[in-house]
Amino acid sequence: MTVTNDSSSEVWIFAEQADGKTKGTAYGLISKGRKLADDLGTRVSAVCFSHSTEGAQELISCGADRVYLVDDPDPINHDEESYARELIELIRRERPSIVLAAATPLGSSFIPRVAAALDTGLTANCTVLEIDLESRLLVQTRSAFGGNLMATIICPQARPQMATVRPYAFKRGISDQSRQGKIVRVDLEKQPVSSRTKLLNVINDLGQKVKLEEADIVVCGGRGLGKAENFHVIAELADVLGAGLASSRPPVDDGWIAYSHQIGQTGKTVAPRLYIACGISGAPQHLAGMQNSEIILAINEDPRAPIFEVATYGIVGDLFKVVPMLTARLGELRG
Repeated sequence: MTVTNDSSSEVWIFAEQADGKTKGTAYGLISKGRKLADDLGTRVSAVCFSHSTEGAQELISCGADRVYLVDDPDPINHDEESYARELIELIRRERPSIVLAAATPLGSSFIPRVAAALDTGLTANCTVLEIDLESRLLVQTRSAFGGNLMATIICPQARPQMATVRPYAFKRGISDQSRQGKIVRVDLEKQPVSSRTKLLNVINDLGQKVKLEEADIVVCGGRGLGKAENFHVIAELADVLGAGLASSRPPVDDGWIAYSHQIGQTGKTVAPRLYIACGISGAPQHLAGMQNSEIILAINEDPRAPIFEVATYGIVGDLFKVVPMLTARLGELRG
């Protein structure tokens, strides 16, 4: 496949930073960007607002051909207006064909400003991205009407084609430390513009001991728990494992647990090393939020439950017997 050197055909991803490090969402995006760029025969580049090259090297190892390193205008407060202004300037200068970002609170806030200023379209919270090889257009898919329909969207005229992607919708690829790439330090003209917004404070969700999106292990309960009081059964397993506690949509709809715990098409997307599904049938809407997990353990008394079709390991049995046994045994092993 011939790779063009014209930057106007590049695929870009915005690599979000937090506490001086590249967020995990960026690595799944760069892996997907690598696939899209290969289909187009072009480069994939990452844009980082950071001082350090450490994260840039890892992005190259995961598939980036080059990393545009922009000095962070406000590393503590993440000034969205400055981010938007500088990304707009960089896009106008380099003219990429596709720009992707994770649909995190930051990405969902400032990326629409960028699209509006560039007079181009933006598809928000995508779960599927592909290249139509005939038209060479980015085909963007996202849920619509409360998750009951899937909408497929293209942007045939305006450029760049822009989309935000549900966090962790794409799996991180294998890191190759021998990969070579280019780090481009970007010197943009700093305009002394006072921001109309100011970050006052960051309040963590006190209802979650472990952030679901960043958890290595997630324990999730479904309608099979029967009632809200029974969530303590899987909560104890999550505590022993140091795991995130999650739920499918039905318990959330019934008010058993807060929406912040919901996994699925209309909730959060996770890709932990281990996902334990307890009393979950495995509806497509739920699978969309967890099917990229490395190992899936399903516990359900119905041997025909669809969850077993995607599970790495399955236990057919009563979760109220199986889960306490797992919890007790793991507690013993951990002393």
